[in-house]
Order: sequence, then structure tokens, then C-alpha cells
Amino acid sequence: MTEVHRAAVLGKPVAHSLSPAIHNAGYAAAGLAGWSYTAVECAESELAGVVAGLGPEWAGLSLTMPLKEVALSVATEITPVAAAVGAANTLVRVTGGWRADNTDVPGMVDALGGVPGGASFTVLGAGGTARAAIAAAARAGAAGVTVVARRAEAVADLRPVAEAVGVPFAGAGWDEAKRHAGADVVISTVPKGVADPLAAEVAWRPATVLFDALYDPWPTPLAAAAAAAGCRIVSGLDLLLAQAVGQWEQFTGVRPAPRAAMRAALHSARTSRA
Repeated sequence: MTEVHRAAVLGKPVAHSLSPAIHNAGYAAAGLAGWSYTAVECAESELAGVVAGLGPEWAGLSLTMPLKEVALSVATEITPVAAAVGAANTLVRVTGGWRADNTDVPGMVDALGGVPGGASFTVLGAGGTARAAIAAAARAGAAGVTVVARRAEAVADLRPVAEAVGVPFAGAGWDEAKRHAGADVVISTVPKGVADPLAAEVAWRPATVLFDALYDPWPTPLAAAAAAAGCRIVSGLDLLLAQAVGQWEQFTGVRPAPRAAMRAALHSARTSRA
């Protein structure tokens, strides 16, 4: 009899998630019979109860909004990167409980590809994805990170993250976004539509790398304008795949993950929903 192993993405809302397509394609490509990955609607107040009720067949959980911060409270172990960022997108079954990790950080570094050490980084937005972006900038050897956001308090809340990962930090108001878009790397973490006005305002440098964490709709006006100026563009789909690969390898213990098959499934699923 084939042993059953289960995993899922949890969040609210979560029905739109492309993660099941990515993970299940990986299982099929790796010949992992008995493995399955689903989507489970779960609010913050429900997470502890859901996790407590999972049987031994559950190997891991992917966590999306709004669960990334509360995930730390249900973990018995927390990786250094998740502790530094103050958020986890991954829970992995371990002896006696669950290990919280954040694969968004190495996923961002992976998706960015080669970024020269000492690069300047600008992060647009100050939410949960911005936390991972700061840590990713530190791993990439950034000279410093400037967070640009509408609320000064939200920017201030991210200073401890920068201190924890050891990267110089500065904050700026949204009215200064145009000026700070001249950084070597710009990571946009804001919701759909928020950065659209910048598309016509920024004088993009071709040497700038724009990482827009959105993927629906795509391209965003910001990404389209930067691409037209000759900038290298990284999309939210690139991040979605990279962070999923990290989760898949932790859940299954199989390395390397069949990235090509997972990428093909992601783009097929995305195209079918367009």
C-alpha cells in the first residue's frame, strides 16, 4: 500500500492559489505516489486549531495572507530567517511539532538572480512581503535598503527587521517614491494598482532591476514602463515558483526539486485562468 503524505496552502482567501498546481506537478515529476497538495481556507483565528487537528500524514503547510505572522505562534521551532523577518510562509512537520520557516527570502534572492554586491535597494510598501524583501536585500549584499511607504509608522516597524539581518536602513514617504526608484534594485510589494501612477513618473535607468511581486494582472503598468526603458524585470510568478521549490524540498526531503516541471505547471495554470 502506498503511504499517504499530505500538504496544503492555507490562507483567506485561498481558492485562487496556484500553489497546488506547482506542488502536485512536482510530486508527479518526482514519482512521489501518495503525495497530494490542496488549498484550505483558514483565517488567523483558526490556524492554531487547524494545525492541532492535523494527523501524522501531514508533512507541511504553505501559508499565505493573513497567516504569515500568526504562524510563528503555532510553531515549536523557528528558523533564524523567520525569526528575523517576524513572519513565516512555511510550516514543516518535525518531531514533536512544526518548524516555521520563510522561503520567501531565499526565493527572492533566487528569483533576482545575480545582483552585484553593494547594490542599492528600494522597497515599495511596508507589509509582510517588504519584510522578506529587506532580508533578501541583506543576503544579496545590499549597501542599504530604503523602504518607501504611505505610513511612517509602517516604515518604522520594519527597522528592527533591517537591524536583525544587518543591512543599513532608511525610510521615505510615498511622495519620494519617484526619486528612490533610481536604485539598483527596486522591489515593489504594494497591492494591485497602488504603484500604477509611478509608471509614467519614473525616469527608469536601464541598469535598474525591477522586481514586481504582483503577477495578476501582468505586466503591471510599472513593469511595462520599466521593461520599455530596458530594465530587467522579475515577476511575482518568479517568486511564487522559487519559494514553492524551497517548500517542496523541505516537505518531501527530495533534492533537487523538479523545477522545470513545476515551472511548466505554474505557467499552464496561470494561462488557463487568464
